[in-house]
Amino acid sequence: MPSTAPDAVVIGAGPNGLVAANHLADAGWSVLVLEAAPEVGGAVHSSRDVHPDFVHDTGSAFYPLAAASPAITSLRLEDHGLRWRHAPAVLGHPTPDGEWAILHRDREVTAASMEAQHHGDGDAWLRLSETWDRIGDHLVGGLLTPLPPVRAAAGGLTRLPAVGGLRFVKDLLTPVQQFVQDRFGGRSPRLLLAGNAGHADIPLNAPGSSLMALMLTMLGQTVGYPVPEGGAHQLTLSLAQRLESLGGEIRRGTQVSGIDVVDGRAARVRTADGEVIPVGRAVIATVSAPALYGSLLDARDVPTRTAKGMERFTWDPATVKVDWALDGAVPWAGEPPFAPGTVHIADSVEQMTDSLGQVAAGAIPSDPFLLAGQMTTSDPTRSPAGTESMWAYTHVPQVTRTDAGDGGIRGDWGHDDCERFADRMQARIERLAPGFGSRVTARRVLGPHELEAHDANLVGGAINGGTAQLHQQLVFRPVPGAGRAETGITGLYLGSASAHPGGGVHGAPGANAARAALAHARVRSLLPW
Repeated sequence: MPSTAPDAVVIGAGPNGLVAANHLADAGWSVLVLEAAPEVGGAVHSSRDVHPDFVHDTGSAFYPLAAASPAITSLRLEDHGLRWRHAPAVLGHPTPDGEWAILHRDREVTAASMEAQHHGDGDAWLRLSETWDRIGDHLVGGLLTPLPPVRAAAGGLTRLPAVGGLRFVKDLLTPVQQFVQDRFGGRSPRLLLAGNAGHADIPLNAPGSSLMALMLTMLGQTVGYPVPEGGAHQLTLSLAQRLESLGGEIRRGTQVSGIDVVDGRAARVRTADGEVIPVGRAVIATVSAPALYGSLLDARDVPTRTAKGMERFTWDPATVKVDWALDGAVPWAGEPPFAPGTVHIADSVEQMTDSLGQVAAGAIPSDPFLLAGQMTTSDPTRSPAGTESMWAYTHVPQVTRTDAGDGGIRGDWGHDDCERFADRMQARIERLAPGFGSRVTARRVLGPHELEAHDANLVGGAINGGTAQLHQQLVFRPVPGAGRAETGITGLYLGSASAHPGGGVHGAPGANAARAALAHARVRSLLPW
């Protein structure tokens, strides 16, 4: 047992854990981070496993939320080796007739492209962009800070009349499928907005989808969809380097097996190899909520309300991700006016809606909506000149009832299932890029089991720490009445994507947990006992 207890023990060295640890170290706390894997990063990781000449990101790849998040930007990671790169265009959506919907960092370029396809859409796009200019920072700030977001809410309320008042609020709550129909006549803005809503598991015909659509789309025009030069792991390596430069310690290959609660306070952390680590002030657990409340804690220490709420905790859908090493550029049937880093694959908004609806109904989608990345287009260091490091992922049910396709996929996600579904995904791209398959020199398929094996937080291939639908967001995350990092146990905080505000690489759950720990420590220091 260590002779002196660290002020804080952080469980997990993914982005949330490392963000939390950095903020605590900035406040002068001694911090110990325990990571089960041999490397830091969690789902923000990259390697040359697919092909020795190609860097592929294992999990996440593009980082608009990181570039917009005060929790990360305030750390000045560029001083610790991080360098952001951008593709010529933020996002592209090819259509079956060879045209493209393009989101460019220059809104005038985006608007001109839309206007050329449908008169009036260009001006409508610029009006929407100007609305975001007035209130977007307050929306992002409100989402990425602890509840209640007093400062962001106050600022947003002062701007609300200028953007239409309650009419704007109604727009945010309108299903994106209706939102785009009301505002645009052409397909480009509809595809871009609906596709970005599809990054979460909120159905496109459900309330809340317009907020996700607007935020991700407009961030593409303000901060872009940047990628770390050299691979996603450079983001977490810079976080680790910064922490260690402040005296923080990271123990890799150290599995936490339990948290001991003494007199209502998180007092010790136990590791799988039998070590018992006393805790001075706080434990921040960046594990999933079911892992914290169902495994790391003794059931007798879990508050009754939390235990009951966790009985209805809902995971987001599972994920299948395919990585390709291509010996040339993607042979798109129609050449995009600007090469996009992120690409969405669906024939129409209606097809996106159908695909996501099939997943929600427990069916493996027949024509899956794909989110794809052209990584060498975004960062030329990812593969040799003239080649492309590419990936695509899509969602599948956590529990499969049927295959909406040819019936050949069972949903057990063993090797055969994964390969058959990867063939379906690849064929989906081939229809828009004839000859795609002939350029594949290597392929890797990561199904739900492989994703969870890489990062235990990706339970069943769920990448957002629990559903992003309204019934499990804000004050309902991870259970009704929560919405904050506090767990009901003194000195223990939940800092993973299972906590508000949920999934995405923005570091907010970790920063919120660190902020709560610091605030409670200040209060305790003022008490007379």
